[in-house]
Amino acid sequence: MRIEDEIRTRLKAAFNPVLLEVVDDSERHRGHAGWRDGGQTHFNVRIRARAFADMGRVARHRAVHTALTPELVGRIHALALDISG
Repeated sequence: MRIEDEIRTRLKAAFNPVLLEVVDDSERHRGHAGWRDGGQTHFNVRIRARAFADMGRVARHRAVHTALTPELVGRIHALALDISG
């Protein structure tokens, strides 16, 4: 399964978002640190879910990283998050 699909699947299961966008932005980073042939290294995630409503910014980021698991996060070089409740 592609990393983009894994991100989407895990975040849907954990937060039941009303909005979820996962964009593989790897090609824009070609030749930079962390880039690999085939991409799947740099991602932008925009997520809106009620689960985040009472959380601060740091708590939201921690919740997303927990849902993605350390194993999956370890395969990603860069993960930009836009999170709100």
